[in-house]
Amino acid sequence: MAHPQQLGFQDATSPLMEELLHFHDHALMIVFLISAFVLYIIVAMVTTKIYDKYILDSQEIEIIWTVLPAVILIMIALPSLRILYIMDEVNDPHLTVKAMGHQWYWSYEYTDYEELGFDSYMIPTQDLAPGQFRLLETDHRMVVPVESPIRVLVSAEDVLHSWAVPTLGVKMDAVPGRLNQTAFITSRPGVFYGQCSEICGANHSFMPIVVEAVLLECFENWLSLSLQDL
Repeated sequence: MAHPQQLGFQDATSPLMEELLHFHDHALMIVFLISAFVLYIIVAMVTTKIYDKYILDSQEIEIIWTVLPAVILIMIALPSLRILYIMDEVNDPHLTVKAMGHQWYWSYEYTDYEELGFDSYMIPTQDLAPGQFRLLETDHRMVVPVESPIRVLVSAEDVLHSWAVPTLGVKMDAVPGRLNQTAFITSRPGVFYGQCSEICGANHSFMPIVVEAVLLECFENWLSLSLQDL
C-alpha cells in the first residue's frame, strides 16, 4: 500500500515485482554513475586551464567513448529482455479469473467454476467502514490463493480500460473485442489495491481493483460459501 511522501515503489508481493525492483535499482545505479561522471567532466572543463593536444585529439579517447556507452546499454538491455520474457510466461495456472472492464466497475468470472462471478463496485465514501481506504475499497474483492499461479484474462465491454495492481507488478490493457492475459503469483497473504490505469471516461478514477490473497484452506472455504450462495 502506498503512503504519503513515498519516493520508491510499493513493497513487492510477487516474484515478478521483486525482479522489477531489482532491475530498477540496477538501472538507477548506472544512471547515477553516468550523471556523476558527466558532472565531474563539466566541472573539470570549466575550472581547469590546462590543455593537452593528445586529449583533445586522440583516437583512443574516441574509441573509449564509443565502446563504453555500448557496453552500458548492453548491461541494461539484457536484464530488461529477461524480465520481458518472464512477464509473458504463463506456466500451468492453478486458477483462471476473467476480469471484464465496464464503465465504471469491474466484473470477475472464475472460469474454472460454473456461474461463479460477481461485479466489483467502489464503496462510496459515506459507506466506508473504519480502516477502509477512500476510492480504493470495493464491495467484492477478487480472492486468490497464496503461492499459486493465477492467470487473469482481461477484456472490456465498452471502452479501453487497464487492469493494474502495482504491488503485484501487473498491468494489462482491457480492449473491447480482444482477450489479453497476464499472470502473477502472490508470495504472502494480504490485500492489494490497484486502479484502472487507462483514462476511460468521467468516472475513470472510481473503478478500483482489490485483490485479496489468502491461504489455500481459506480460499476453499470462500469458494464453497460463494457456490452455495448461487
